[in-house]
Amino acid sequence: MQAVVAPSQAAGGLTEFDPEVEAIIRAENKRQHNKIRLIPSENYTSQAVLEATGSILTNKYSEGYAGERYYEGQQQIDKIEELAVKRAKAVFGAEHVNVQPYSGSPANQAVYVGLCAPGDAVMGLSLAHGGHLTHGDKVSISGMHYKSVQYGVRKEDGLIDFDQVEALAKEHQPKLLFCGGTAYPRVVDFAHFAEIGHAVGAIVVADIAHIAGLVAAGVHQSPVPHVDVVTTTTHKSLRGPRGGMIMCKAQYAAAIDKAVFPGLQGGPHNGTTAAIAVTLKEAMGVEFKAYSQQVVDNAKVLGEELSARGFALSSGGTDNHLILIDVTDKGVTGYQMAKALDQAGIVCNFNRVPFDSRPAKRPSGIRIGTPAITSRGFGADEMKHLAEWMDRVAQVRADEGKELDDRKKAYAEIRAEVRALCDRFPAPGLLYGEDGQPL
Repeated sequence: MQAVVAPSQAAGGLTEFDPEVEAIIRAENKRQHNKIRLIPSENYTSQAVLEATGSILTNKYSEGYAGERYYEGQQQIDKIEELAVKRAKAVFGAEHVNVQPYSGSPANQAVYVGLCAPGDAVMGLSLAHGGHLTHGDKVSISGMHYKSVQYGVRKEDGLIDFDQVEALAKEHQPKLLFCGGTAYPRVVDFAHFAEIGHAVGAIVVADIAHIAGLVAAGVHQSPVPHVDVVTTTTHKSLRGPRGGMIMCKAQYAAAIDKAVFPGLQGGPHNGTTAAIAVTLKEAMGVEFKAYSQQVVDNAKVLGEELSARGFALSSGGTDNHLILIDVTDKGVTGYQMAKALDQAGIVCNFNRVPFDSRPAKRPSGIRIGTPAITSRGFGADEMKHLAEWMDRVAQVRADEGKELDDRKKAYAEIRAEVRALCDRFPAPGLLYGEDGQPL
């Protein structure tokens, strides 16, 4: 009798079975090499993390938690999840850790589901001032189902207005007080937030999605000793897979776990869990601490170089991996600048700045960060080149008298210079040929 061969086995690998998808992946591999990636929420993962993410663990369904699953055959999956939890506790010093959230937004939603009820008052940093959608913005479920109270930064210096935070907390008595954000370039004073929140009976939640790697490495203060709950993604500055974690004090463990499963999701993504475990092992090394310090050092140098060239930095600079820039004085909008930079081989995102008079889709600012370029080995000299290129792009885009073809030619010249620099710094995890070029 002839053996029956499963179609997927007969078809071979991706190249043979679906060359269309394989070609798109190869093109993305080249793009990630050829361009300077400045989006602060992006990074390059290691080969080890990529291998774990795409492993055969994706074949297993695992509803529940280690030792308490609803499916059999969990002997290895339990070991993976327990290892990830153990390492997270060691890296961050947390009492309890849940590594199952699919990403940062579901992690934050689990906090709402587990620790408050629809209609409760919650507080967070306004999206327009550097917060996140899930901190109570009106277009998010966190702003739809809860009584959202938003605080902001001071106009004069771009720093969090703690007088406002305290006044709003006393007035609204929030159940949850979120701190942290996605476009706040300064150190977050977790102790001050905890003091204000606990004084009014709030559960204080720190969202460290952007700075988790800096916290793990000890180059940004940790919220764990001060707040009740910490949420994070596992990529960005932590340099892992696209997943999420929730860390909390033991008294909130049961409520958080129940909110994640069965409250919001079914089985965890086991390949991602394995990759989180690998990521956390990497975060324990001395190399990662040096990398994280370099992320901050690069951001400071880049900020200083941009300021010297007339770019207006929100809060005047940065203490972490992120720089928020109002490009209005350069004669362009954030949208125009981001599009122009991409044509020149430099990738960022357009972003509103505090007190922005422009709409979110055509804002005044851009947001840049140094995690990915630092993973490639860029240092202070490369930051100076980058600031020069960004200034040249701004001048070209702002010149209304320049013909479109001349503008494209100027972008192409910068793009060639960018590519030459990128060729000197191969990126972790990407595919390269024997000639050193991206496949």
